[in-house]
Amino acid sequence: MQYIQNIPEWEPYDVVVCGGGPSGIPAALAASRAGLKVLLIEATGQLGGVGTSAGVTHLLGGRTPDNKYACVGGIFQEITEELFRRGAAVDPLTIREEKYSPFGWLKSLTTGVPFDPIAMVALLDEKMLEAGVDVLYFTGCVDAIVSDGRITHIVAFNKSGLFAIPVKAVVDATGDADMAARSGCEFIKGREEDGLMTPATLIFHVDRVEQDETSSYIYENNSPRFREIIQELREQGIWQFPYEIFISVQVHEKGTMMINTTRICDVDGTDGRSISRGMMQGRSEVQKLMAIMREHIPGFRNARIKLVAPVLGIRETRRIIGDYVYTVDDVLDKVDFADTIGFSGYGWDLPDPKKPSHQPMTSPEIRKKRAYTPIPYRCLIPRPIGNIICPGRAISVERHVLGPLREQAPCYAMGHAAGLAAVQVVEREVPFREVDVDRLRETLRVQGAIVDWQE
Repeated sequence: MQYIQNIPEWEPYDVVVCGGGPSGIPAALAASRAGLKVLLIEATGQLGGVGTSAGVTHLLGGRTPDNKYACVGGIFQEITEELFRRGAAVDPLTIREEKYSPFGWLKSLTTGVPFDPIAMVALLDEKMLEAGVDVLYFTGCVDAIVSDGRITHIVAFNKSGLFAIPVKAVVDATGDADMAARSGCEFIKGREEDGLMTPATLIFHVDRVEQDETSSYIYENNSPRFREIIQELREQGIWQFPYEIFISVQVHEKGTMMINTTRICDVDGTDGRSISRGMMQGRSEVQKLMAIMREHIPGFRNARIKLVAPVLGIRETRRIIGDYVYTVDDVLDKVDFADTIGFSGYGWDLPDPKKPSHQPMTSPEIRKKRAYTPIPYRCLIPRPIGNIICPGRAISVERHVLGPLREQAPCYAMGHAAGLAAVQVVEREVPFREVDVDRLRETLRVQGAIVDWQE
């Protein structure tokens, strides 16, 4: 069916940032602070992306697993330090080192930043207002109008209707490469051999948890994920979920836990019907899981649900195909890149699409990676459209490289770089692939970002 309509043209912008999550936030701030006219478009009513709307109130990947070195600075550091000052987040440097910490019960998770999502949302609004970023909430990026290899307009929709925004540079921070795909850029979705994607999660928070009881059980049984309880419940026919571990993380206050346990298979985060089915299945599983937790998981006898995220947590959808595809061998061979614009301190984490508790890249035969993973600038650039960049989990990588790079802290690093790269695209009238990377890296250094590794 063909549908033709004349739509109004909005005022022009230097940069339109599509998506207000961990990569869109720093991109908008960096570009606007550099003097560009910036519009940030967000589908929900708040900024923060998965960290606030999907309930993942734990910023991972910003430090090495041993907590000795910072991997992400710049705007990420600015925001987290302000949260610390407000008492709205826990500084990982203040977390007591122990075998099983309630901030994830595994050492690799205790270097994250647990934060109060309400305080985060308020802070991000403040930052945008201070920087002069125009923000449109409850607005979807519908399409891109392309001419001569560049995007001339972003088509958006909200309660005002459809409208077209003239633009010089586009930051696709949707996480799904929505604008890159709709403008004709090359991409791949999911696993190369069958297109399957890693499971989704519906996060929920519970309070009134007796954490000391939970901790005592974990220490006595050396069981941070309660596998033996789950196995027994499975044999009794009580645990009927496809996952085999229970994941809980203390948030910014004791007694309140983020439950990152559900794993919903066969969800396509780029398909509206699939996401809708995933949300309904997730909410059903949350209720069933909560009943089991109260009866069988130590410390959760009196727990109650405080929050069920209104947005599904999607780990993987489209990945752009850029001029360079970051490979697993690059990571394992400890390859360094002259165009590094940031790092991640997180490990391999991309569960098997059909076996939600299995991490293929943690098998004993897999060589160990470094404690940090560099992020090359060229992997943020799709082809062939010249004035669009894709920071975040849609970058040009082999899918298992998403494991360390898809977390929120490295997405902040990528977004910061994308926003500053847009300054050159607008001022020099060049495509993103012709940005002066040495100048970009130097500007990032000046702004406190980490682009050189020094131990």
